[in-house]
Amino acid sequence: MTRQAFMARLREGLAGLPAHTIADIMADYETHFTEGEAAGRSEAEVTAALGDPSRLARELRAEHGLKRWEVERNPSSAGAAILAILGLGAIDIIILLPILMGVASAIFGIGIACIAVFFAGGMVFAAGPFTDPPGGALAAVFAGLGMMGGAASVGALLTIVTIGLVNALVWYGRLHYRVLKPALDPQPVGA
Repeated sequence: MTRQAFMARLREGLAGLPAHTIADIMADYETHFTEGEAAGRSEAEVTAALGDPSRLARELRAEHGLKRWEVERNPSSAGAAILAILGLGAIDIIILLPILMGVASAIFGIGIACIAVFFAGGMVFAAGPFTDPPGGALAAVFAGLGMMGGAASVGALLTIVTIGLVNALVWYGRLHYRVLKPALDPQPVGA
């Protein structure tokens, strides 16, 4: 493979990353080619040593997603980290995706329920003094506060669990990458 073809496939695989990140990565791989030429190696030898540019792009995208989650800790970076981890291998998509979809659906459902209970508690709290609920107005006020407090507590626990799950996925992705990297790297011929 030529230098141009390698760099074009690498750039294509990195599409969607921030422009400065792509520029840094491309400059790094240009340096590999420059150093290889200075050492008397051909473009084909350098590309063979670097490996498949599509695989490199997937690994670099995964690493970028994981680093973004470590820095930002927001839903967008969590999604990027999860997608980066899933992008590491097709087997993982077949195994992890159904599990992750079920867990994400449960988290989403519990989150919506927390919001609904919180607002229902607000309605009970606000309407209690103006209606004649069982137990009196004070019971309605306390029931509304209890519902709102319970929903807020469950929402906080859900947030902690979600962050823990994303951290576990990041850990899995790094472990996955470290385990697979030696198997994916080109082995020296004739050692």
